[in-house]
Amino acid sequence: MSATTRLVKSLVRLVTPTLVISFVAIASASVWLVHESSTPLNSAYLVTPDKYGQLSSRAAQVTDETWENRDGSKSRGWLLRGIPNAPAVILLHRFGADRSHVLNLGVKLNEATNFTILMPDLRGHGQSPLVEKCTFGGCETSDLTDSIAYLRSLRSIEDMPLVGKEIGVYGLELGALTALNAGASDPSIRALVLDSVPADSDRLLEGVIAQKHPFASSVTAKIASLGAYPYFYQGCYRRESACDTAKTMTNRRLMLLGGIDSPSYQESTSKLGKCFPATTVVDSKTDLSPSGMGLINASIELSEAYDQRVIDFLKQALTLQ
Repeated sequence: MSATTRLVKSLVRLVTPTLVISFVAIASASVWLVHESSTPLNSAYLVTPDKYGQLSSRAAQVTDETWENRDGSKSRGWLLRGIPNAPAVILLHRFGADRSHVLNLGVKLNEATNFTILMPDLRGHGQSPLVEKCTFGGCETSDLTDSIAYLRSLRSIEDMPLVGKEIGVYGLELGALTALNAGASDPSIRALVLDSVPADSDRLLEGVIAQKHPFASSVTAKIASLGAYPYFYQGCYRRESACDTAKTMTNRRLMLLGGIDSPSYQESTSKLGKCFPATTVVDSKTDLSPSGMGLINASIELSEAYDQRVIDFLKQALTLQ
């Protein structure tokens, strides 16, 4: 055996344990980051229908509803009934928020249109969530489809269907990715308002990790996204890009929103507008300041202008079908 061969084998024996330990450490860290990031920090609702109802007679009509999903889990949401057989709109919040963040928009939308409005807590969100873990748009997509089925089961006091054929969905970030995914498989979702759409679930996960763990560089966040494979191996984590999903959506009306307060999602949302087929009408406004991502800190005037933009679009898109 030559001296060179012996040297190589010695180096391999020396380096291999270090490489194995490093691999295990990186894999463990990536899974831990995914585990930690899939559990949003839950806090008290910003406002509840009971409190809002002291200022608005329409808000006082909001009810707290629970329904079962096809996988046996349960979802909950605030429901504001409209006139029988009219369209319904589902409002989906961003990661780390909850249904109280869309309550004001929901009440105003109901007042302006008499549509039925459903405002669910997405998985892992809200006070004492019914499902502990968020799947970054995976299981949330099937939950949204189940929410539509729940709406279609509702009857008016005259025993008429409460909800008509047309469904609209508003979604912000996590909610936007969920709405896009569901819209691709459910043609009854005729109109969508999507604000700050991540390029895919991996990009959403990376953004959450970077925000939740500031020490994590972009490289660390990308490595952490690999942990989604083992962590969600029995789950419904999605790998398709938003653009690939958009290519399958025909004959819809969409509004894409984004802003300079969230540059990475502003870019992905702008690019998404080029992915839809020609039969889908897309209105794009991605230079907002702020977008829905920063709306909680915006002035009353900016917030009202944003809400009115959403209301006007959904009213027109669902009324003229």
